[in-house]
Amino acid sequence: MNREFVEYLSERQDTTLAVATILHTNGSTPRKAGVSMVVYPDGSIFGTIGGGRAENEIRLSALDSLEKRESHRRIEVLLNDDVAVKEGMVCGGRMDVWIETQNV
Repeated sequence: MNREFVEYLSERQDTTLAVATILHTNGSTPRKAGVSMVVYPDGSIFGTIGGGRAENEIRLSALDSLEKRESHRRIEVLLNDDVAVKEGMVCGGRMDVWIETQNV
């Protein structure tokens, strides 16, 4: 996590949000391990973990985690399925993502 991201989070300690962080990648992925993004209950984000369908899938999972008031969850995002191919995504990899919620 870079300094700017840590400062951003420290200024929002009493805010409801989820932080999604890529733990591990395998194959070709848009971003690599250690990259994070903030997801707010309204669906807005700060940062990016790759864009496209993968980022949207992670964003939706973070929103679900916030709605269910979970403290954390771990998800796997596959970028090599038929949907990815149809959408023109050529990554072909896998991302293991940790989602942690704050103030839920």
